[in-house]
Amino acid sequence: MQMQTTPSTRRIFLKTSALAVGGLAAGCATPAARPLTAAERTRSIGANERIRIGQIGCGSRGVGAHMAGIHPHAQAQNVEYVAVCDPWRVARETANAKVKEWFGHDAQQFVSYRDLLAAKDIDAVMIASCDFQHTTHLEAAAKAGKHIYVEKPMATDFPRLVRAVDAVKAAGTVVQVGTQLRSLPSVNGARSLYKTGIFGQLSRVEECRNNDQPYWYHYLKDVKEADVDWKEFLMDRPLRPFSSDAYSGWYGYYEFSRGPIPGFGSHFIDMLHFITGAKFPASCVCLGGTYTWKDEHQFTAPDCIQATWLYPEGFLVSSSNNLGNQHGSVRRFYGDKGVLKLDNWSAPTFSAEGGPRRDGAIRGIKPVPEVACPDHFLNWLQCMRSGETPNASIDAGFQHATAVIMAMMSYESGRKTLYDQAKREIRMA
Repeated sequence: MQMQTTPSTRRIFLKTSALAVGGLAAGCATPAARPLTAAERTRSIGANERIRIGQIGCGSRGVGAHMAGIHPHAQAQNVEYVAVCDPWRVARETANAKVKEWFGHDAQQFVSYRDLLAAKDIDAVMIASCDFQHTTHLEAAAKAGKHIYVEKPMATDFPRLVRAVDAVKAAGTVVQVGTQLRSLPSVNGARSLYKTGIFGQLSRVEECRNNDQPYWYHYLKDVKEADVDWKEFLMDRPLRPFSSDAYSGWYGYYEFSRGPIPGFGSHFIDMLHFITGAKFPASCVCLGGTYTWKDEHQFTAPDCIQATWLYPEGFLVSSSNNLGNQHGSVRRFYGDKGVLKLDNWSAPTFSAEGGPRRDGAIRGIKPVPEVACPDHFLNWLQCMRSGETPNASIDAGFQHATAVIMAMMSYESGRKTLYDQAKREIRMA
């Protein structure tokens, strides 16, 4: 049986932790070692102490990705789920059933994130709530001193993004953002290959991620009003009559998700930043609308949209989604000496195709060599003990969120947006 510990002993940091020192695979793109701050020393979790996790948001992402992703590491990393939170009773009970199956006890069940964060003996939270709720939950969890795993897009509103990031920095807790491509061996391999300069000067990076139907249709369910705390779901959004479509298919409503550029494009933008080392775009334009899927659900998120960013490093980046025709999906980095193809980001390739200054360094179409790396959940667990920066840090989250918010501000206004990195300010051109 696990020995009972006091809050103070649960926060002791053991520098000799084998999990922290030996768990990171050689070659993975993790930050260089650095001295821990006082806040990090206080909040790091000792090697022999159990990490107790609470889950905020118990839908398919919360249960099927977060909880299912932590479970394989639970025994080796000394981790357990102790609390679940969701406005929908059915989701809470589904999550609790998994906790009972895997850990042999019931979880504490909460309707509101406030109650979960006030509960004792919770070291970390995983946030898989709706996109428009992420910054509220992130800021509150940071102020409560919790380690955090937060889904992408990290934000849909810029002032709230800045406030949440500042709260995390002040708290000194370990935050992993759910842009898990940073922890794929294939993407780490692409990053290492890019850094050799083999592709020369980039001119354009593009993603076309298409489908024959918007993804939000797959989430529609028959949700009963009696089972939902509707006000808890809406948070600061205007009160309106309960809607099963809005609750279950919230991805399809612009006020809750902002559509596929934040939803899909955040992964792409973060991968671009990770591979190239770029941090923030200088400007963005974005156009789109709902052209194909007009029906009784009255979805408002665009089903066809394209955003184009200009980066100060001297290249264009384009992310587009046509959810009315699935043909033409690509994901490519175009340089003057060759092209990196991540159409399938688990098996990228590269070649000299199209390069006006190709120099013979690349011959034929070759697979990108992988670079071994712990998976995204394991990396977060290890960093909670070591105090090191996870693969998808709060800074990385701020960068991808800034880019997608710039796009949606352009979409809403019909104007170009500009970013001032020094002032942390988005403005219209």
